[in-house]
Amino acid sequence: MPNILFPRHGSMQVWPRKRAKRIYARVRYQAVPNEAKLAGFPAYKVRMVQVLVLDNSPNSMTKNEEIVVPATILEAPPVRIFSVRFYKRSDGDNTLKVADEVVVSNYKELSRKVNLGKSKKDLSSFKDKLSDYEDITVLIHTQPALAGISKKKPEIMEVHLGGSLEDKFNYALNNINKDIKVSDVLSEMTFVDAHAVTKGHGFQGAIKRFGIALKSHKAQKGQRGVATLGPWNAQGHIMYRVAHAGQMGFHQRTELNKFILKIGSAKEFNREEGFEHYGILKSDVLLLYGSVPGPSKRLVHLMNASRPPKKKVSLQFLKIIQ
Repeated sequence: MPNILFPRHGSMQVWPRKRAKRIYARVRYQAVPNEAKLAGFPAYKVRMVQVLVLDNSPNSMTKNEEIVVPATILEAPPVRIFSVRFYKRSDGDNTLKVADEVVVSNYKELSRKVNLGKSKKDLSSFKDKLSDYEDITVLIHTQPALAGISKKKPEIMEVHLGGSLEDKFNYALNNINKDIKVSDVLSEMTFVDAHAVTKGHGFQGAIKRFGIALKSHKAQKGQRGVATLGPWNAQGHIMYRVAHAGQMGFHQRTELNKFILKIGSAKEFNREEGFEHYGILKSDVLLLYGSVPGPSKRLVHLMNASRPPKKKVSLQFLKIIQ
């Protein structure tokens, strides 16, 4: 019999383990909703808590019982539309490329992020030219001053819209300089994908970075290094699989299918003393089942689930225990 080969398991997404280019994630794929609304929403991570929920999931071992589960609190201040992008299909490689972009926001703190310039186009003038374009997206910006963190500089990100081309245009036109709340985009008892940059640990050795074993006390040249770097007959070439010291953390990661337990106001979740390393909540709050990447105050993109599970989950939020 021929030798049975086992190809590499897992995803190559974690390589190379280098620092992310910016402190908030870049979303490469967005599941577009059916109706005219944003495909996702940004939120700031507050901290993890333990919550008491009622398990109503069918076929669950703890059906109709109260259970304690880990959860993450995220504050989601309203966002606004920064600009509207019109896409056309190029003649050469038949890909979508930006043909026109109209900046529509007058948010005063945007000057900390970008140079807006003086000339502005009128968005309503594009209504008669919609047939010339293939797609319409919007760039939204956050309003961190409305959150509990001491920050003013907004983040800008591109988000897709659902519906037909005309529905997308009307949605953008009707929401100019208006606050879009998280409840208008996401809903409870649904799944979302969390995109974020993980907590950074700086430059670390191979033991902490990859969890390899310490060498024997009889081994030469230290204990916290790699025993072998490769074969003798391949000098000068070291495989990437060999554990080496380097950057640990501050990587862009995506976690699929995070369950939304609750969407409520800041009054429902606030504490008199505030939250450690964050502060007092001021805007709408999301409660997610489980953990999300990043430390407190880190921006997390919550997008519509790209691969939602078929198994039905029903967890009714009761109260926060810790």
